[in-house]
Amino acid sequence: MAPASDDTDRFPVVPTREAFDDTSGNAFERLIFNHRGLLLLLFALVSALFGWQATKLEVSASFERMLPASHPYIRNFLDNRDGLRGLGNQLRVVVENTDGDIFDTQYLKTLAAVNDAIYLTPGVDRPWIKSLWTPLLRWSEVTEDGMRGGPVMPERFDGSPPKIEELRRNLALSGAVGRIVATDFKSSLIVVPLLDRYADSGQPIDYLALSRTLESKVREAGHPKVRIYIVGFGKLMGDLIEGLRAVLGYFVLSVTIAALLMGLYTRCWRSTTVLVAVALLGVVWLLGCMRLLGRALDPYSVLVPFLLFAIGLSHGAQKMNGIMQDVARGTHKYVAARYTFRRLFVAGLTALLTNVVGFLVLMLIDIPVIRDLALMTSLGVTGLIFTKLVLIPVLLSYTGVSARAAARTLQQDADGRPTARIWQALVALTGRRAALGAIAASLLLVTGAFALRAQLKFGDLDAGAPELRPDSRYNLDNAYITRHYGLSSDQFAVMVKTPPSQCDGHAVLVDADRLGWELEHVPGVKAVASFAEQIKRVQAATREGYFKWETVARDDGSRGYTSARVLQDNPDTMNPSCAVFPVVAYLADHKADTLARVLTVAETFALAHDRPGVAFLPAAGSAGIEAVTNVVVRESLYRMHLLLYLAVVALCFVTFRSWRAVVVAVIPLLITSLLCEAIMVLLGIGIKVATLPVVALGVGVGVDYALYLLSIQLHCQRQGRSLAEAYAASLAFTGKVVAFVGLTMAAGVITWAFSPIKFQADMGILLAFMFLWNMVGALVLIPALSHFLLNPRQHRVETADGALAGPSAPATPANDDPPPRAADQRAAA
Repeated sequence: MAPASDDTDRFPVVPTREAFDDTSGNAFERLIFNHRGLLLLLFALVSALFGWQATKLEVSASFERMLPASHPYIRNFLDNRDGLRGLGNQLRVVVENTDGDIFDTQYLKTLAAVNDAIYLTPGVDRPWIKSLWTPLLRWSEVTEDGMRGGPVMPERFDGSPPKIEELRRNLALSGAVGRIVATDFKSSLIVVPLLDRYADSGQPIDYLALSRTLESKVREAGHPKVRIYIVGFGKLMGDLIEGLRAVLGYFVLSVTIAALLMGLYTRCWRSTTVLVAVALLGVVWLLGCMRLLGRALDPYSVLVPFLLFAIGLSHGAQKMNGIMQDVARGTHKYVAARYTFRRLFVAGLTALLTNVVGFLVLMLIDIPVIRDLALMTSLGVTGLIFTKLVLIPVLLSYTGVSARAAARTLQQDADGRPTARIWQALVALTGRRAALGAIAASLLLVTGAFALRAQLKFGDLDAGAPELRPDSRYNLDNAYITRHYGLSSDQFAVMVKTPPSQCDGHAVLVDADRLGWELEHVPGVKAVASFAEQIKRVQAATREGYFKWETVARDDGSRGYTSARVLQDNPDTMNPSCAVFPVVAYLADHKADTLARVLTVAETFALAHDRPGVAFLPAAGSAGIEAVTNVVVRESLYRMHLLLYLAVVALCFVTFRSWRAVVVAVIPLLITSLLCEAIMVLLGIGIKVATLPVVALGVGVGVDYALYLLSIQLHCQRQGRSLAEAYAASLAFTGKVVAFVGLTMAAGVITWAFSPIKFQADMGILLAFMFLWNMVGALVLIPALSHFLLNPRQHRVETADGALAGPSAPATPANDDPPPRAADQRAAA
């Protein structure tokens, strides 16, 4: 692959279209450029199809697609979820009386109206709704005649003072204070389990429709003197999908910034328009392809369209830059397009294939939403092979570039502007002293990154929903519920599984009670509830409340009676066959450290107490599922990095045929990964489902820069030029575009930092950093590392067609000589 430098025999100046030999070039090039019209027609038809399908693409989310389904702990939950309806995907709706307490007739009527509205909402698992107005919430007491009990809400409740007093009494006997009723009696809670699919159509739950229904018919229904709070996975996903409108606005802003900067850089608006339009076309192809494959866009794959745009713009800028340099030398636009195609197709193809392979590595992560993201990105980058490597040169062969803008590309270094001094400083890095300084500075950064990396967390680092801002309505609702209810929405459940009808065995209940005791003493656990704990409470209640009877009875008859009473008053305590029941720990938050501590205790207990016929199975509940997901993410990170870098090394070796060149290309990427993790520690961002792909995608984007720079540099070295001259030529031909694209993409995504969706803001900051560092790392470390690994005076640079012999290579200036002057660099280009 040759640069536009000293290759007048291979790339002679051809001023007219007629003077060019159409039979030159390889068969693939002739097939493309000798049938341009037919090719453009084919692209137009394909683009119309994908564009039509893209308009039908849906935005949705799925609770199950967030689960690492093959993990044994998640399999435990999925196998037993039908008997544990309250421990899966659920909402918690709190209705607060802003002018009194819950023992108010008007408040209770309003609560009944809210309860009915929720009951009629599509997607709700109606039999398992629990509130003051549902029969699942029950009370019980011991009298002289035996046990009595019933629903907390009195029969034929009419709001009269006697009925209000009866309600107050029933609540005192129900144990619902702190669970369904706030500790200050100013609000009550409705627990709303959700289905995975609509019962009538079988379609997945539309969380956006669910969220909008809750807002319009529940929160904003005009109920007087009440305030409503709603939390849960379904509401969070609805808010995130609703926020995609803001994401779309930031995407448009990013594209606009990139287009303006590209136009100002090139001063050629027609070629810039072609470049940006084709980059957007790649996004349209992806969205249309997703629709054809039956996929949907979800909040966690929102970065893919812009990432695809960024990769496309980077490759397109390289093509436009090559054409401009040839046109500036007097070559016709059609010929310049073919020359650029010859020079950069292999490097561009290798870079894109490396991206595809790198993104496919994400498919190994056992979380469906990340696998979907990996598939989307790989399909999108595959489409770029056609739109960027083929369509852009063909279109530019028609439109050409501005002659004045093309001439400027050969004059930028002539007037001694600061940019020229920057390029000279970069070329100086090929000398020993400057190279040692750059490598030493990199080692200091790596050392600091390693020190910070030890503090990297897997999971959420903030209370509430870290995907949203702390002052978002959802997080304010969550904070209110956490303050006023002893049993939070962060539930970590261990399932106790026995043979049918044996869940009330003495030994089983004793062990379950011991597990509850151990969980209660874990920092971050607010309360623990279980079948064993309820058995003990009923046992004491039947003995006049004497505290010494608050134990698990050894007598089967006595224990059978108490278990029957528990099941009658709390039918959601266990499954109907008495084969499984949960021990539920209610956590103060779902931060990474809290979840890790609780999971460790549950695993240790299960290891010591599992036996034939009895198993303690983690994990269910929202916090339990998240704890397992954090484990999967932690295990996947290292496996993903290993496979990703093995793929990058293999493809780079195929391209360069030199292990030294592979080391030069890969080291900046390794440093990028370490620095990215250090930045996450400094910003308080944990590695989780939303951020794990960003860490991997930075490697895929960064390898492009190394491939373009090293391809030109090695080609020049193989011609016998010194390392300094070769790198100067590489900078002149492709390095400036690398720097510009890195700055442009960083400027585009940094605007995301102001997004109301916090995880999008985090991704914007991380992507901006990786765009910048990949650019800086490639421009600075490639010449510095090349001095020690690709210096023909020290090593033979192995190639496919020979080697750069040290003594027999053409005489070159010493590597410690001053870098070439600007005019020499321009002539080399």
